[in-house]
Amino acid sequence: MRKKVIAGNWKMNNDLSESQNLITRLTSGLANLKINCDVIICPPYTSLSEANTLIKNTAIKLGAQNVYYEDNGAYTGEISPLMLKSVGCEYVIIGHSERRTIFKESNEMINKKIKKSLEHGLKVIFCIGETLEEREKNITNDVIRKQVMEGLQDISEKDISNMIIAYEPVWAIGTGRNATPQQAQDVHLFIRKLIEDKYSMSSADNLTIQYGGSVKPDNAKDLLSQPDIDGALVGGACLKAESFIEIIKAA
Repeated sequence: MRKKVIAGNWKMNNDLSESQNLITRLTSGLANLKINCDVIICPPYTSLSEANTLIKNTAIKLGAQNVYYEDNGAYTGEISPLMLKSVGCEYVIIGHSERRTIFKESNEMINKKIKKSLEHGLKVIFCIGETLEEREKNITNDVIRKQVMEGLQDISEKDISNMIIAYEPVWAIGTGRNATPQQAQDVHLFIRKLIEDKYSMSSADNLTIQYGGSVKPDNAKDLLSQPDIDGALVGGACLKAESFIEIIKAA
């Protein structure tokens, strides 16, 4: 049975002091709970090193929100997988819809980032999802198929075991809207079948597929109870320790 994975994407929120406060509240709130899921936090770059110190000897794991596809060089403002590893990151989010839409990241660029991150032993949370316009045109599956196939171009079956796929319908991110549990389940099952066709039934069965899109304490249980939803990539609700802990409890 696949273990649930709850990841918190802080986005561009929390300076160093605010990050310290949130992590302290989070570790304190989780200290006496028996947690049966994996928990990942993804603070901004400026807080990663301090976060790594604060979560030592806890069950919380560290991830970054983005990465570049070169080890080093003249790439002003970018961060390499080696840099992320040096501050304790185990995970990295790649292909988030905000990177795709605001920063115009292509499937080809996302594929390069995935390859480089896996090469250096980072586990990848690979984000995919359709816009409202694409859903209303009934082309969700076409969009998902293209993102999966191009994003996973030349990714081996061994490498897929070090990846999580996060389905995040763009129309449900930060809007207060979210896919119904059945809508989310349908797409998760479609993704799992894509992985089975590309790799094997075993890879598909073992793959963690998270849902992301306005996940909150009041809808987490219904979403996470679906057979192919293996966790959540949480946005706004992870910025308050209390609400993030409630989602973790739901898992």
